[in-house]
Amino acid sequence: MSANAKKIVVVAVVALVLFFLISRPTQSADVVHRALGWLQDGAEAIVTFVRALFS
Repeated sequence: MSANAKKIVVVAVVALVLFFLISRPTQSADVVHRALGWLQDGAEAIVTFVRALFS
Protein backbone atom coordinates (compact mmCIF):
# COMPACT_ATOMS: atom_id res chain seq x y z
CA MET A 1 0.00 0.00 0.00
CA SER A 2 1.45 3.35 -0.97
CA ALA A 3 1.87 6.25 1.41
CA ASN A 4 -0.92 8.21 -0.30
CA ALA A 5 -3.33 5.32 0.05
CA LYS A 6 -2.52 5.02 3.76
CA LYS A 7 -3.19 8.74 4.23
CA ILE A 8 -6.53 8.42 2.44
CA VAL A 9 -7.54 5.48 4.64
CA VAL A 10 -6.54 7.35 7.83
CA VAL A 11 -8.47 10.47 6.77
CA ALA A 12 -11.52 8.36 5.89
CA VAL A 13 -11.45 6.57 9.27
CA VAL A 14 -11.07 9.86 11.15
CA ALA A 15 -13.95 11.38 9.16
CA LEU A 16 -16.14 8.36 9.91
CA VAL A 17 -15.37 8.55 13.63
CA LEU A 18 -16.07 12.29 13.71
CA PHE A 19 -19.35 11.77 11.86
CA PHE A 20 -20.36 9.10 14.36
CA LEU A 21 -19.41 11.31 17.32
CA ILE A 22 -21.33 14.30 15.99
CA SER A 23 -24.43 12.50 14.73
CA ARG A 24 -24.85 10.08 17.66
CA PRO A 25 -23.18 11.49 20.78
CA THR A 26 -25.09 9.33 23.27
CA GLN A 27 -24.26 6.09 21.50
CA SER A 28 -20.64 7.25 21.09
CA ALA A 29 -20.39 7.85 24.83
CA ASP A 30 -21.78 4.37 25.48
CA VAL A 31 -19.17 2.81 23.17
CA VAL A 32 -16.34 4.70 24.88
CA HIS A 33 -17.70 3.77 28.32
CA ARG A 34 -17.83 0.08 27.37
CA ALA A 35 -14.32 0.17 25.89
CA LEU A 36 -12.92 1.77 29.04
CA GLY A 37 -14.72 -0.85 31.11
CA TRP A 38 -13.07 -3.62 29.08
CA LEU A 39 -9.66 -1.99 29.58
CA GLN A 40 -10.29 -1.72 33.32
CA ASP A 41 -11.36 -5.36 33.53
CA GLY A 42 -8.25 -6.42 31.61
CA ALA A 43 -5.96 -4.37 33.84
CA GLU A 44 -7.57 -5.83 36.96
CA ALA A 45 -7.11 -9.35 35.58
CA ILE A 46 -3.42 -8.69 34.92
CA VAL A 47 -2.95 -7.30 38.43
CA THR A 48 -4.70 -10.33 39.91
CA PHE A 49 -2.49 -12.65 37.87
CA VAL A 50 0.74 -10.92 38.92
CA ARG A 51 -0.33 -10.92 42.57
CA ALA A 52 -1.08 -14.64 42.34
CA LEU A 53 2.40 -15.26 40.90
CA PHE A 54 4.16 -13.61 43.83
CA SER A 55 1.99 -14.72 46.71
